Order: sequence, then C-alpha cells, then structure tokens
Amino acid sequence: MTNPFTRFDRLDTSLNRWLVANSIGLLRISLGLVFLIFGVMKFIPGLSPIEDLVTQTTTALTFGLVPPGVGLVLVAMLESAVGLCLLTGRFLRVAVWLMLVQLLGAMSPLLLFPGQLFTGPWSAPTLAAQYIIKDVVLVAAALLIASTWTGARIVVEWRSLSSTLRAGPPHVRSDPAPAVVATARPS
Repeated sequence: MTNPFTRFDRLDTSLNRWLVANSIGLLRISLGLVFLIFGVMKFIPGLSPIEDLVTQTTTALTFGLVPPGVGLVLVAMLESAVGLCLLTGRFLRVAVWLMLVQLLGAMSPLLLFPGQLFTGPWSAPTLAAQYIIKDVVLVAAALLIASTWTGARIVVEWRSLSSTLRAGPPHVRSDPAPAVVATARPS
C-alpha cells in the first residue's frame, strides 16, 4: 500500500508542475478577457457603469480638447486592443505598455475626483472607487506578464514533500523550504 504522504506528494508535485507551465499564460488570457469585455462595454451607450466617470476623466486629462464622446470611444478602443493583444499573445510588449498607460488614466479619478468617489460613511469608497482600486491587481498582473518579455520563465527547484517532512517539523528545521521554489530568470 502506498504511503498517503507519497500519494499527496505526487499529486502536489504534478499540480505545481502544471501551474509553473501554465499560470502566466492563464493570467494573460484572463487579463485579456477583462480588458476586452470592459472595452466592448464602453462602445455600447449606457452599458458601462463608469461611462460618466470615463468621460469626466478624459475631459479633465485632455483639458477639454477631446470631446467626452470621443474620449469614451478612444478608451474603449484602447481597452479592446489591449484585450485582443493579450488574448492572441501578439504584440505583448505594446499591449503591456498601453495597458500601463490606460491603468494610470483609469486610476487618475482617485486624485481628480476624490469627493465624488469617497462619499460613503467615514469617506468609504463608492462602488465606482472600488472598481478603480481593483486596478492595482491588474497592474500587478501586467508587471508579471511584462517580466516574460525577454524570455524570463519560471524555473523550479523540486523538493519532494517527503524529503521536506524527513527534515523534521518546521519548528525544529532551520530550512522551512516549501516543496516548490519558483524563480524567474532569462532562459
């Protein structure tokens, strides 16, 4: 009969190998879907919950030189283009730069219109502000995707769970190393 720790170790190692091989690609695709869906929503009048905020922001950032309707269409085109690039895996360098510029613009209402975005009890963020604040996660995802531009890959040093367990309980071991150590380095 197989030791339960050995079976779990094999399952855990297999799952970690799959994650190492696929997680950045899955992140790229999911981020692409988010950008494409939010971009397409802005093309349809009244569908995006932050349509008014986008038009206010583009007007403020362009000092009124870009009409509100045109600004909304430009943002919709930008987000849709970023989404398509991420989904197809083509022009990723351009997509990540455009995405970072777009996200800076998308987060600017926090500085431009704080009185409009933090009106809840004790100045809690409104739903629109929360919508913007979550962009911090998108920026982090963009940075991870950008780290793979020059061929950086996740490299794994495999340690089996059973060898880690043989080293002793965590409070006794001097090396509380996980079963998998992932680092990025150019290939």
